[in-house]
Amino acid sequence: MEDFEKALLRLEEVLKMEKTDIVRDSAIKRFEIVFDLGWKTLKAYLEEEHNAICASPKNCFQEAFHQGLIEYDEFWIKLTSLRNYAVHAYGEILAEKIYTDLPQAFSHFQKFLEVVKNQMKIN
Repeated sequence: MEDFEKALLRLEEVLKMEKTDIVRDSAIKRFEIVFDLGWKTLKAYLEEEHNAICASPKNCFQEAFHQGLIEYDEFWIKLTSLRNYAVHAYGEILAEKIYTDLPQAFSHFQKFLEVVKNQMKIN
């Protein structure tokens, strides 16, 4: 979780910068890292605290909805597609589309981090 939190701060840092092609590309790469660390953090948390098993990001997000950890929001499912697009964002149009969704992605992951940290304090 510590690595996830650090990666999230790095994404926030780049999203605050004036947009250039390099900043955009850096933000997309940082999003990929946040996504991967985020869903793996969620997977570990669900397994340890809820005895739930999930094998994929989409499955983990759905289990988190079911457990009440995150509110149901289609954007969580969209994040999985966004991450897959990010890995293959070679064209300018796709990179621009991904970049425009990154502030919302950041917000969702930030809320998730707060929930997990609060839950860990309770348990």
